[in-house]
Amino acid sequence: MRSKKNNIFLGIDWLLVLFYFILIFLGWLNIYAATVTEDEYEIINLSSEYGKQIIWIGLSIPIILLILMFDAKMYEKYASIIYVVSLISLLGLFVFGKNINGATSWYGFGIFSLQPSEFVKATTALAMAKLVSEKMFNLKKLETQIQSILILFFPAILITLQPDPGSALVYGAFIFVLYREGLPFYFITVGITALILFISTLIFGYFITLIASLVLFFLILIYFYFYRKRAFKRGWLKIIGIYIMSALFIFSIDFVFNQVFEQRHRDRFNILLGKTADTKSIGYNTNQSVTTIANGGFFGKGFLEGERTKGDFVPEQQTDYIFTTVGEEWGFLGSSIVIILFVLFILRIIQIAERQKSKFSRVYGYSIAAIFFTHFTINIGMVLGLLPTIGIPLPFFSYGGSALWGFTVLLFIFIKLDANRIYEW
Repeated sequence: MRSKKNNIFLGIDWLLVLFYFILIFLGWLNIYAATVTEDEYEIINLSSEYGKQIIWIGLSIPIILLILMFDAKMYEKYASIIYVVSLISLLGLFVFGKNINGATSWYGFGIFSLQPSEFVKATTALAMAKLVSEKMFNLKKLETQIQSILILFFPAILITLQPDPGSALVYGAFIFVLYREGLPFYFITVGITALILFISTLIFGYFITLIASLVLFFLILIYFYFYRKRAFKRGWLKIIGIYIMSALFIFSIDFVFNQVFEQRHRDRFNILLGKTADTKSIGYNTNQSVTTIANGGFFGKGFLEGERTKGDFVPEQQTDYIFTTVGEEWGFLGSSIVIILFVLFILRIIQIAERQKSKFSRVYGYSIAAIFFTHFTINIGMVLGLLPTIGIPLPFFSYGGSALWGFTVLLFIFIKLDANRIYEW
């Protein structure tokens, strides 16, 4: 048994590993197409962005081996400590951080930069799995609900203050994990209500939204008073408390939108909501993105044949807008294949999560599935102009070492946890 356990590759789900390398390879091809300086193929230039991505990919291998070498139980045992250390790394940015594109989200190391928020997603998933897997944990109790929210709140608020609100939105994905583990359905209702209040506040302003919500809650009180008097006697204070919380939430939206978000963030939301004209200077990226994808047609222009990709019409095409290269050069057909690969990849994670004997492993698996799904959905929606540009990468496709390594760590911890199930009885 000892010799088998020393084999770090024993029990690994090779299908999931295959998905990983296929997505990374396709991602690199599109980074190459988006950044190559010649009209034809060129010898690999390691100083170029596609060359650096090769270095990041190569360095991912020892990271993977290191993750697989550690005992799977270690990730559960030290989950809380790893989480706290990751929060400290976020706090350190406010003192030692490097400002890039208006956000202090990176540590600078010479010509390289490291973005800790890409790794905090994995540490938060570990911390959440650790909490939920405790014997006395019950998501129907207020105490445990607060604990769960706090685990998500701390990284989300620190990332928002960088400011990087787009990356902070990813932590909302954990609501699906908690719901899977027994969170009452009314939390989903609260989430939907919060989204409605958020959009209404941005469109109509906090004063009108506040008055409208007051009228709605007053009507609810009248309904309960006349038609459900018993429920009214038990719950009228709760209804008033809900309104007070809603009012505070509305005020916080106005504050965050006007004081925390930068003008570029406000512009993107205002364009999506139709409050601001989509001028060339404001909505340029989205306009060029949609036009570039449409230019690919059904079959695409062909590898390295995208006129708009070659013409650098889409700024930062190799990062958040990398899917435009897929759309133009591979067309609707190629884009569909990429989307199908992502869907199968996420479904495979969910399938593996369901077969776990350990609750810790299952919760972690669902957490990373939710994170990948959120990144994938928001990034594609952003590129297609269906969602505002909030700057989160497409997993394994967008250029950048931090994102690639962060997603690699996120995935291979789960692969290690899954491989360990053969030793669990």
